[in-house]
Amino acid sequence: MASSFWGALGGGGLGLALGGPLGALLGALAGHVLIDREGAPFGPAPRELVFTTGLVALAAKMARSDGVVTCDEVTAFRRIVDVPADQQERVEALFNLAKQTSAGFEAYATQIAGAFHDEPALLEDVLDGLFLIAAADGAIHEAEHAYLRAVAGIFGIADSDFARIEARHVRRRDDPYLVIGANREMNDDELKRHYRRLVAATHPDREIARGLPAEAVAIATKRLAAFNAAWDAIQHERGLHRRLSHQPA
Repeated sequence: MASSFWGALGGGGLGLALGGPLGALLGALAGHVLIDREGAPFGPAPRELVFTTGLVALAAKMARSDGVVTCDEVTAFRRIVDVPADQQERVEALFNLAKQTSAGFEAYATQIAGAFHDEPALLEDVLDGLFLIAAADGAIHEAEHAYLRAVAGIFGIADSDFARIEARHVRRRDDPYLVIGANREMNDDELKRHYRRLVAATHPDREIARGLPAEAVAIATKRLAAFNAAWDAIQHERGLHRRLSHQPA
């Protein structure tokens, strides 16, 4: 995210550009009272504005639902949300304001779902980012899990897809197949093709080419690492490493 974005947080312009409850949140940060109107008055808000502000607001509400913000969660948040050093205080103020506002997380999640209704991959990116933050302290607590499931419901993410996303962040000793969304009945060649398609579709370079914000790229990078680890486990389980090593040159 460009520093100009964060530097503009102190003004009311971004709130007007965003509209809705997220725009009202940015307006409150700037000291203005902005009407929580449907949509943005100047046309659709930029995707990076919706994505990053929405991720900050939902992460703040998740922290409030759990009641405790650990150092690990703060560190994970800062790894995902790319903020210049001179704007850290401003973003922390936005986080704390979102945590304290009377608007519920449902309003923020609904606005994000509406903005990305034709780009479900971006909705999964937001949920993935929230999972990364929640799991940073080594466990996803009951209140956090309920919160994440509720957000997924507002996003229209199916239970099967929620389980697949969750598996990337919660240790599942039994099912690397779930992590990559594969069926155990697939043969080796089918699995290889499925894994390669998955990597091609979710590679961070693809996010960059689509002009997505740095936060989405960071989330995609961590997601790719989870896919690679799961694929490595599957290869060992099926003995694919050994077969490859014994193939003639």
